[in-house]
Amino acid sequence: MLSSIRVASPDDFPFLSREDHHITAAMQARKVAAGEILIAHQADEPVGYLRYGYFWDSVPFMNLLKVVAPWRKQGIGRQLVTYWEAEMQHAGYEMVMTSTLANEDGQHFYRRLGYQDIGGFVLPAEPLELFLVKYLKG
Repeated sequence: MLSSIRVASPDDFPFLSREDHHITAAMQARKVAAGEILIAHQADEPVGYLRYGYFWDSVPFMNLLKVVAPWRKQGIGRQLVTYWEAEMQHAGYEMVMTSTLANEDGQHFYRRLGYQDIGGFVLPAEPLELFLVKYLKG
């Protein structure tokens, strides 16, 4: 069980810059300032994070979920997603979205959490990007 999940702060930049190579440092700073990154901690150690934004500027969209290798397969990803979904529901959203590549195991993880396939697209030289949605119970 995790010690805590909290919104990232500037103190988390060393962890984020080491673990998240998908966005620039400037974008990380904007996401932290906007409260759009959640950090999972075990004791005082960051062990995973969830980064999100808004599809069409109105639907919460999970951009990235990552758990540090030694901590995987312990339910941390599930706890991060569940926490995020509860926060989005509390904020009044009825639906959340995410995507994953068709050749990644993440699709099965999201389906187990109640996400449903809603479509996809293919970028040049990339596998199919699957989009998934989950309706939050109110």
